Amino acid sequence: MATITTTAAGVAAGPGPDPTMDAIGRAVTAGRAGDGASARRLLLGLWSAIGVTGDPLHRCSLAHYLADLYEDPAQALAWDVRALDAADAVTDERVQEHHAGLHIAGFYPSLHLNLADDYRRLGSFEAAAEHIKEAEAHAPGLPRTPYGDQIRAAVREVAEAIARRDRSRRASAPGSPG
Repeated sequence: MATITTTAAGVAAGPGPDPTMDAIGRAVTAGRAGDGASARRLLLGLWSAIGVTGDPLHRCSLAHYLADLYEDPAQALAWDVRALDAADAVTDERVQEHHAGLHIAGFYPSLHLNLADDYRRLGSFEAAAEHIKEAEAHAPGLPRTPYGDQIRAAVREVAEAIARRDRSRRASAPGSPG
């Protein structure tokens, strides 16, 4: 999965302090620095504090990043489903409270990409194909930036892997070595 926002840590600073997003950002940074176990513990602790009815932006962001910390596609799938569920409850107004340049529509290519990849790795190619079509449908709205290019390239890569019925982990997937 790729990041939802465009900063190096994957979480942009908003107009006011948001301690939960800041904590998510710290965990993401730890995970990207190679400390996946610590990042997972931090995010799971935050998930317990947020709860299943907490702020949907927090739930979406946290679940999106937490899924990347699991090698097992079934565990990643559970978190990616939570991320998509939460995204459906997020408004543009809420996203823009966090970062003025974001829109919830920009989250969907990555969210569907991740679900497609999880289902593909589990051998559920029909479900994978449905989600890759959703990712493709949302991808034209991505910015012409390195982030947008990365997501578009990953969508193509996963679509090709689905067509080949390839269940192997992609070298370019988050958390993969190399």
